[in-house]
Amino acid sequence: MWDKLEELVAKVPELERLLIDPSVTGNQREMQRVGRELAELRPIADTLDCYRKAERELEENREMLEIEADPELKAMAREEILRLTEEKERLEQELKVLLIPKDPNDDKNILIEVRAGAGGDEASLFATELFRAYSMYAEARRWKVEIMLRSDTGLGGTREVIALIEGHGAFSRFKFEKGVHRVQRVPATEAGGRIHTSTVTVAVMPEAEEFDIHISPEDLRIDVFRSSGPGGQSVNTTDSAVRITHVPTGMVVQCQDEKSQLKNKNKALKILRSRLYDAEMEKRAAERADLRRSQVGTGERSERIRTYNFPQNRVTDHRIGLTVHQLSSVLSGGLDPFMDALTAQDQVEALRK
Repeated sequence: MWDKLEELVAKVPELERLLIDPSVTGNQREMQRVGRELAELRPIADTLDCYRKAERELEENREMLEIEADPELKAMAREEILRLTEEKERLEQELKVLLIPKDPNDDKNILIEVRAGAGGDEASLFATELFRAYSMYAEARRWKVEIMLRSDTGLGGTREVIALIEGHGAFSRFKFEKGVHRVQRVPATEAGGRIHTSTVTVAVMPEAEEFDIHISPEDLRIDVFRSSGPGGQSVNTTDSAVRITHVPTGMVVQCQDEKSQLKNKNKALKILRSRLYDAEMEKRAAERADLRRSQVGTGERSERIRTYNFPQNRVTDHRIGLTVHQLSSVLSGGLDPFMDALTAQDQVEALRK
């Protein structure tokens, strides 16, 4: 581990030099790469410096304990040895965590898809509430939320919503939300007071840039048609809606929220690119026999990951056994207890490998 640390920290001066190198500053993509690598290595270098300092001070206090005759100074040295030993152990653990290979998608923006599952109107109503929680979580961090596609029921419910969330580290926080979310509550229309169980599915994909995955124009079939539903004066009067089919995979994306055919096409392409990228990531992980293990559990959409029980004011994450009795807080964007615990568990699993 220590050889690896020395090797990584030795890169920092060279990366700092590259940041002011004209051959690099004129290349935006290379500047971003150097900047990202430097941002990842600096915490390691800083933590290693603190570790070395604690190690030096620990050795100095041990020497003082051996040669010092004054009882008070000896007592002070013992206290310092105890404190510095704990500090050294903490820093060593921190360095191990920093050495865990980082998910290359962690810093990316995300496309998040929330869909009503089993449960009819109750499922669509909860889909609205869950997406609102995600939006509030993102906005509290000053991340931008852009609706790419939305299909509502007209009763305050949501059949499906796809949104782009733009913010540094968005994928690292939201990636554990992928799966089936179960809600248990008494519907407002239920006269007998019976608890109904409904489900909502969530998919989380890193936003794929054009250089992440290449889509050949020859592989696309693009159909245009008239939009249906609310959307402005141009709805039902112009062919602004767009349906894109990726012929090799059969994947279909449809967008009609915008009045502009070009805007709908660009949104559909962005969704398609991210879905294809996500599918490729899943394929690579499966080939390594490591399908979604890095996301604490499989994360498959058939997997129930969390239950929201309204009568008991309880939210339980089944992957880590964490229960929070603050349902309204969670649905107001208070998702950090789950995201923090899942991230910590992910790190524990990575350290065991």
